[in-house]
Amino acid sequence: MNKITETDSIYRHLDKMTTSEILTNMNKEDQKVALAVEKQIPAIGKLVDSIVPKMAEGGRLFYIGAGTSGRLGVLDASECPPTFGVPFDWVVGIIAGGDTAIRKSVEDAEDDLEQAIRDLDEFQITELDTVVGIAASGTTPYVIGGLRACQERGIATGCIVCNPGAPIINHADFPIVIQVGPEFVTGSTRMKSGTAQKLALNMISTSVMIKLGRVVDNKMVDMQLSNSKLIDRGTKMVMKLTGLGYEAANKALMEHGSVRAAAEKHS
Repeated sequence: MNKITETDSIYRHLDKMTTSEILTNMNKEDQKVALAVEKQIPAIGKLVDSIVPKMAEGGRLFYIGAGTSGRLGVLDASECPPTFGVPFDWVVGIIAGGDTAIRKSVEDAEDDLEQAIRDLDEFQITELDTVVGIAASGTTPYVIGGLRACQERGIATGCIVCNPGAPIINHADFPIVIQVGPEFVTGSTRMKSGTAQKLALNMISTSVMIKLGRVVDNKMVDMQLSNSKLIDRGTKMVMKLTGLGYEAANKALMEHGSVRAAAEKHS
């Protein structure tokens, strides 16, 4: 298989470039990413529309990946509870090598075909769940093995990959193939590929949460009020939704505990 993600950069002699040239050329490459993601909107939509009814019945969304891909999945999952006020087990990110691998590389963790399903089984996955494998190359054994095992059990699978024809696609019911081309630094998939994966993950989790009713109009009405900045933001949301002044809106927010509850009581 010809891996686009491993092909030589179209730029030569990076070590001879000025700082301005490096940054300008990186930016030129980054501008290609959103256009590549745009081509996959239909595929992303199919995955989202499969996830929503399952989660409405109590299912969950799992991301599995290794290295950068795994970290991006953990990041997206960890941001759902504070942003949308959902339980921590609604969206779960699992990285090869466990939480240690979030900060430090765990040798050979991604090469184990059987470990992902063992990791998933700790959450007692069922057919209501959806498992999305994230792998820029599309050849990561940990991810392929996990998706294959899920398919054998009738659990819906998706993938986010940057190489067409990659083996992972054969084990994804809903493949998302984002062709961003060669990396600026040859093979460094933390760059364009990682950016593409982050954009796709943003689209998946955000659209799922919107369709599950966790956003009203354009407001994060269920966000966690975990610091002064967010309390201030929530207060201003209540003001816009109810017409209350700042002090009254703040009092309502703190009394009822969420923008949604405060707005419903004072609308």
